[in-house]
Parts: sequence; structure tokens; C-alpha cells
Amino acid sequence: MLDREGYRPNVGIILCNARNEVFWGKRIREHSWQFPQGGINRGESPEQAMLRELYEEVGLRPEHVRILGRTRDWLRYNVPTHWVRREWRGSYKGQKQIWFLLRLLGRDSDVCLRACDHPEFDAWRWNDYWSPLDAVIEFKRGVYEMALNELARYLDADQPGGRRAPPVRREKVLKVEGG
Repeated sequence: MLDREGYRPNVGIILCNARNEVFWGKRIREHSWQFPQGGINRGESPEQAMLRELYEEVGLRPEHVRILGRTRDWLRYNVPTHWVRREWRGSYKGQKQIWFLLRLLGRDSDVCLRACDHPEFDAWRWNDYWSPLDAVIEFKRGVYEMALNELARYLDADQPGGRRAPPVRREKVLKVEGG
């Protein structure tokens, strides 16, 4: 299902633990890591799609998490043409995503990458909140940065007594050559 502009509606999931570290999944049989994400089926709300994808990819159910926030608007990224299936070229541009920030209420042992018949990940780990920006494939980096920046404010509001400060916003550093 594509919108009129050629983007597939999708959800992205930033799952964090009590230390504000984020879940980072290794794509099955690949050496690439990403946040859980997936398409929105016809008739599903973004929240329903997020809960379905959370179970399919991470094995967590609604009682294992609390929704801290979501992005206000769709965030879009284009997929490089050479990655697009031949039959979709000319009509498919990429993904448009609503991102959710979740707090894990359960335990690490509740994560089950084999909850469904077609697993997406074969390994996972907790990472510093900002480190995915250095590791994600380049064409997704801008969306990751927008989502992490927009959702970081919800981390502080979730901590009892405001004891933990939100992570420091990542700032772009421009490299100057020859000087």
C-alpha cells in the first residue's frame, strides 16, 4: 500500500530500558542493525501496527511496555533506486513513518526474537540513546535523527521525581578540511 507520493506507511519503534538505552536489532543473516519497524496494514492505526510489529519482531506484548510518546507527523526517507524491486521502480520512493518511544516494563528475558515464523532479527543489544545514528544505514540516518531528537523530551518526563536528565542532544560537527 503506497500513498499518492510513493511512500509506504510504516511505524518505527524506539524501545528503551530504565537506563534510557535503546533496543538495537541485528537484521537476520546480515551485518546491519536497526530499530524495529514495519508497515501499517490496511485498516490499522499506527498504534495498532506498532504493537503488532513489536510482537512480531521483538516478542513483546502491550503489558511489557508503556508508550512514552510518538512523533507528531510522518517522517520520510527515500530508498536508493538500486535497493527497490524492479517492478516497484517508478512508483515506490520509500517509507513514511510514525515513530513511537516505548519504555520496557518487563525484563530483558521477555524479549523473544523468534515469536513469529519470519524473524527480522537474529541478535539484539542495548545501546546508548544516540549511538544508532553512527551505525544505521545512511539513507535512514536523517529520519533516525529527527525521531530521536523529537522523542528525547519524553524520557525525562517518565523518570520518577525527574531524577534522570534527558540525553544530551546530538549536535552535528562539521569537519573542516585543510585547516
